[in-house]
Amino acid sequence: MGRFKNSRLARMSSGHYCLIRDLGLVKGGKGLRHHEVVIDFSWRGLFKLAVSAGTSVLRRRATVRIETAE
Repeated sequence: MGRFKNSRLARMSSGHYCLIRDLGLVKGGKGLRHHEVVIDFSWRGLFKLAVSAGTSVLRRRATVRIETAE
């Protein structure tokens, strides 16, 4: 579960919630911090998460089929 390591739930300025991972201070940003959105808890974000999970499963199946065919 390395994807969710050092993550926290945050409310964004638009009002929706995200699971974010802190990446540290912004250079020259006077205390501003940079973050990466891991999961966006909106309809669009949950759809993107489902699509990415589905494609990763399909890729794993394709590599297994290729290895067994050789």
